[in-house]
Amino acid sequence: MSHYPSVAVVILNWNGREFLEQFLPSVLASTYPSLRVIIADNGSTDDSPEWLSMHYPLVVQLRSPANEGFAKGYNTALKQVQADYYVLLNSDVQVTPGWIEPVIRLMEEQPLIAACQPKILSYHQPELFEYAGGSGGWIDDFGYPFCRGRIFDSCEKDEGQYNDDSPVFWASGCAMFVKAAVYHEMNGLDELFFAHQEEVDLCWRMQLAGYLVYVCPASVVYHVGGGSLPQGSPRKVYLNYRNSLMMLYKNLGGAEKIWKLPLRMILDGVSGIKELLAGKPANVAVILKAHGFFYRWLFSGKDKRFFPAKRSAKPHGVYEGSIIWQYFIKRRKKFEQIIASKPR
Repeated sequence: MSHYPSVAVVILNWNGREFLEQFLPSVLASTYPSLRVIIADNGSTDDSPEWLSMHYPLVVQLRSPANEGFAKGYNTALKQVQADYYVLLNSDVQVTPGWIEPVIRLMEEQPLIAACQPKILSYHQPELFEYAGGSGGWIDDFGYPFCRGRIFDSCEKDEGQYNDDSPVFWASGCAMFVKAAVYHEMNGLDELFFAHQEEVDLCWRMQLAGYLVYVCPASVVYHVGGGSLPQGSPRKVYLNYRNSLMMLYKNLGGAEKIWKLPLRMILDGVSGIKELLAGKPANVAVILKAHGFFYRWLFSGKDKRFFPAKRSAKPHGVYEGSIIWQYFIKRRKKFEQIIASKPR
C-alpha cells in the first residue's frame, strides 16, 4: 500500500497479566507502519497495570475503575481512541508477523467492508481452527452461530480449505478489525449484552445498514480461549442464551420475528431437556433464567440506539435452516458439508 491508514490495536485487559506477559511482545513486534497499541484496563484487581507501567512504559493505558464487560469496556475505551481502524484484540492472542497488512489492504480495496477478522487457529492445537472464530462466522435461521472450521464443539483441522477472502456474517471479537467511523455510526457494541455475541449483533447491524463483514485468512492469529469465562460455565451459558434472544428480536424483520422467535424458544427447551438428561440440571435453571430476562426486557423500555435504523441489504453468511438439525440429526460435523445443503 502506498498509503497506510492509522490502526489502533486495543487490548481489553481484565486480570490478564500472564497473557500480556506472554503475548504482548508479539503484538508490539507488528510490522505495520502506522500503528498504536493501547491497553484498556477493565478494572483489573491483579498487578497487570503496574506490571505494564514497569515493563512497557510507552504503551498507553486506559483505565476503568470497574469491570464493565466486553461491550461497555470497549465502548468506553474506543471513545478515547482516534484512528482510522480499530483492532479489538483479546489479551490471549498470539499474532504472527505481517498480520495487519493483508486485512487493511482488503478493507481499503473494498470500502464497504466495515469489519474483518483474520483466520483464527488454536494456540494449544495450532493445526485446528479455534472455537471463537475459525475462518469467519456464520449464523443459522434461529440465531445459532457457527464458523467456517467450527460447528458447535467440533473444530476442523486447517488444511487450507477456508483460505479464501470471503463475506461472512460475523467477525470474531477476539481479533476484530473494524472501521472506526462505522463503529461509532453503529453506536458501538450493545452494552446490555455485557459479553458474548455482542460482536455478532454489531456485525448484523452493520450488514443491515449496507456494510460488509469479511474474513481475510492471509492474516493468521492463535487464540488460547476461555480466559474470562470457560466453556460450559453457568454464566457463559446464561449470557449466550439471553443475548441470542435479544439479538434476534432486535435484528429480525417483523414477519420473521413471528415464527423464528417461538421456534428458537422451543429449540432452547429441547436443549434444556438434553442438559437435564445429561445430568446438568443447573443449566436448565440457567436457560429459564435467560428466558425470564428476555421477557422482562421485551416489555420494558428499550434503547433504540442499538436497533437497526435501516434494512438496505440482505446479510451474507446466513444458513437457511437449522444447524442443530444438521449437526445432531444428520451428523454433519463440517462446515462444507452443512453449507452444501442450503447455501445463502
